[in-house]
Amino acid sequence: MATTRAPAASATSTEKSFEESHPKESGHPRAHAAPHDLLDVMEQGTVQVDEPKILGGWNVKLEKLFGVEARGIERVLEADKPPRATFADFVQIVLLWFSANLTLNNLTIGLLGPLVFELGLTDAMLVGTFGTIAGTLGTAYQSTWGPVSGNRTMVVARYTMGWWPSKICVLLNMVIMLGYGLVDCLIAGQLLSAVAGGSMSVIVGTIIAAVISLVVALFGIKLFHTYERYAFIPQILVLFILIGVAGPYFNAGSATVGAGTSVAVADRVSFFFLAASAPLAWCPAASDYFVYFPKNCARSKVFGSTLLGLGLSSVIMVLIGVGLGSGALVKSDWTDAYDVSAGALIVQALSPLGTFGHFCSVVLALGLIANNIPGTYSAALGFQLLGRWFRVIPRWIWVIVSVVIYTVCACAGRNNLFNIFEDFLALMGYWTIMWCTMTLEEELIFRRKIGYNWDDWNVPSHLPIGIAALIAFCIGWVGAVLCMYQVYFTGPIAKLVGYGIDLGFPVSAAWSGIFYPPLRYLELKHFKR
Repeated sequence: MATTRAPAASATSTEKSFEESHPKESGHPRAHAAPHDLLDVMEQGTVQVDEPKILGGWNVKLEKLFGVEARGIERVLEADKPPRATFADFVQIVLLWFSANLTLNNLTIGLLGPLVFELGLTDAMLVGTFGTIAGTLGTAYQSTWGPVSGNRTMVVARYTMGWWPSKICVLLNMVIMLGYGLVDCLIAGQLLSAVAGGSMSVIVGTIIAAVISLVVALFGIKLFHTYERYAFIPQILVLFILIGVAGPYFNAGSATVGAGTSVAVADRVSFFFLAASAPLAWCPAASDYFVYFPKNCARSKVFGSTLLGLGLSSVIMVLIGVGLGSGALVKSDWTDAYDVSAGALIVQALSPLGTFGHFCSVVLALGLIANNIPGTYSAALGFQLLGRWFRVIPRWIWVIVSVVIYTVCACAGRNNLFNIFEDFLALMGYWTIMWCTMTLEEELIFRRKIGYNWDDWNVPSHLPIGIAALIAFCIGWVGAVLCMYQVYFTGPIAKLVGYGIDLGFPVSAAWSGIFYPPLRYLELKHFKR
């Protein structure tokens, strides 16, 4: 890919002050020859060029003594990467996504098919599968930027959204990551409490999940990748056991309520986009985990590896969730358990196994940590992207802050916040698909010949102004609001089909995608960047 850039207009005084505060990155004086093993690269190539001024000495000492990743949002240079990608590296991508998403939070998406949208087993499984795969495509695309750029995902967003508007995306991404951290810990807490028969409070279970997530995310990318390499093994074994025990109670003969009517059409479409929004939520963090991969990684292989790992694991969990949901409609003890919590339903489904079933429930609860670690890691990077004063604080401190935020919120609002965040996080699919659409258009239309200069990641005067992206983003949100169908609001267009159909997802993508190219053309014509 070419590395030239469009001519830049003269920098404003504000932009110059940022450039002076954050000089262009160059090779580190302690740079080393890149080792061949990717995990060694993650351990040895993490010293920052621009050391944080706050606790800077401790930051480097922690890295050298304990392997705590010192690097934050700074670009990973070629000198700090292995010379080539191996087959094992692509297997690692598959395993990371597979482990991180073979978890119960994705199973709860499947439950909603029969229990909320009133779809039959076959309908819910087909719609959930294709919706999940559709959402995975966006995350797979965004994951390809990590190796080629050496930049974190929300840093890459600056090349489309501009310096200031990209901070809106950063804030929204932090809501996703911290919100799912809250949901993960709450589900784990509910499950552990249900296993203990109520003798352990949900708060204690929530804190246990949060502390383990903290330890792995605190140490950074190497321990994170190592953990995700093996985390799927106990999960897949227990899931097979769950299918064997609960499978006979899946209601294979269930039919969609109102089949053949506009209501059924609306329910199918709404569930499709809900299923798509779950894997798409990884989109704003997708390349964070692959910045240490060599630049010459084939983007198609990174795309395919992400698609396989994320898509397969998410589909498995959605299908199991659909099966459990169909059974809960006809099996009274499952229905009563689901009225308590999704975690209680899992425990009830495994109850025929007695004590061993409780052990399996604990394994599934702790498996949520594999989903929580990547989000916690990315949320900490998000703090550093909010501004220069946030950036001088080391990444690992922001990890602690992130864990404290979602743990306190989960414990304080355990009776209400789960449903609130589940509803609110559904909105996150709207903005991620808009941003993903504009990023794709920027690459294919405006960067096809000139490419990207990744050294300019922290130079505002060389980045787009962001006016075009911001206007298109706002227009997309207008479309989303007009066409959304949520428990708290139904847009006027959404009301036209059945009792309501959630078209916010495709309409927001279409409207932002239609308006971005002409607006970006005018921006380039006037500002030259």
